Amino acid sequence: MQPSAVPELAHTHTRPIHWVATAAALAGVVAVSGFLQPDRATAAQHGTGIEAKGAPAATTPPDPARADFPLDCGPAKVVVQKKVSGDLDGDGRPETVAVVRCDAGSGTPPSGVYVLTASGASKARVVATLVDPKDRLSVKDLALRDATVTANLLGYSSPDVPSCCPDVDEDASWQWKNGAFVRSTPSAARSM
Repeated sequence: MQPSAVPELAHTHTRPIHWVATAAALAGVVAVSGFLQPDRATAAQHGTGIEAKGAPAATTPPDPARADFPLDCGPAKVVVQKKVSGDLDGDGRPETVAVVRCDAGSGTPPSGVYVLTASGASKARVVATLVDPKDRLSVKDLALRDATVTANLLGYSSPDVPSCCPDVDEDASWQWKNGAFVRSTPSAARSM
């Protein structure tokens, strides 16, 4: 081993006071870190049933039977044909999507597709219209997956097509984006 060319420095020798100072500093860091803990995790994924911070622990979806739909059926009653429920906007509370039409004796009455919400035991209320009955569309299928509503819609290529016999078949989907439901059409409309 070769001797050092640099003279030994006084501060390179450890003494008991150095170990005491190191131990005291380490104890201080451990003590302070015990008081500085992160907040509890509150994140929730869509569809897991785990509620976000501030949301009720167990929330039932809005019941379409307890809603007033913007549908004029005259003397006929309003019929809820299909419904799906889930958290569509990521707030930890479920919404319900309902397919509604008038109970007509014959023909194919147009459907409305509405998004419902409710707070507590209050009546369900319509917060969005995905399909307006004025568009003369009927809903064949309705589904909800990963906060996306999908539907198979039957419609008419012209006003001359009788309402008994829709001749257009199209798929559509809706997602909550930037404060509104945005519609997309996964595939082109097909004639039947």
